[in-house]
Amino acid sequence: MTSMTQFVAFGGVVLLGAMSPGPDFAVVVRRSAVSGRGYGMAAALGISVGVFVWVVAAATGVAALLSASAVAFTVVKVVGAAYLLYLGVKALRSALRKGGELELGLPDPGRRSSSAAFGEGLLTNVLNPKAALFFVALVPQFVSSGASIGDTLVLSVIALAGTVAWFLVVANIVGTLRRVFARPAVRRTVDGLTGAALIGLGVKLAATSRT
Repeated sequence: MTSMTQFVAFGGVVLLGAMSPGPDFAVVVRRSAVSGRGYGMAAALGISVGVFVWVVAAATGVAALLSASAVAFTVVKVVGAAYLLYLGVKALRSALRKGGELELGLPDPGRRSSSAAFGEGLLTNVLNPKAALFFVALVPQFVSSGASIGDTLVLSVIALAGTVAWFLVVANIVGTLRRVFARPAVRRTVDGLTGAALIGLGVKLAATSRT
């Protein structure tokens, strides 16, 4: 049985992990700046669902199988790196595209849908084998081999809640400043910086080993 102290400690560690700079952060910032607060929040929810999936996978041993299998790890790594590179190139293309100032009262042609933003956040997290390694190392510290399904579910919900809380804060802060981001030069700068960051993270992920 996992104690309340362990639940709180687990939530704190997951929150610190969510706050560390990475592809999740870059996706939420760009989506909030370019498409608006609602789209950033949708991406944040997608990332949080991905974290929920990883905690369940780690608690049930699925994530451990992934990290132990060289083939499975490599497949997820390559697919994840390719997806980050795709997002990065797309952002850089937007940065190079000329356009006038965004009218905040009109639909942004760069936006697609909330479900697409949700999927972008979800795939960014789920296709990151570093998340698997993180939770494979973390979850066993709080869940014993004989842990109940209830304990696993509680830890998963705590991870989801902590992650979504942090990224909702990020999305709302960036979304509140959207009038600044609506300026062409600022939008291109955001696209350029996040595009370069995502490409760099994709390259770094591609070079990641299991050890």
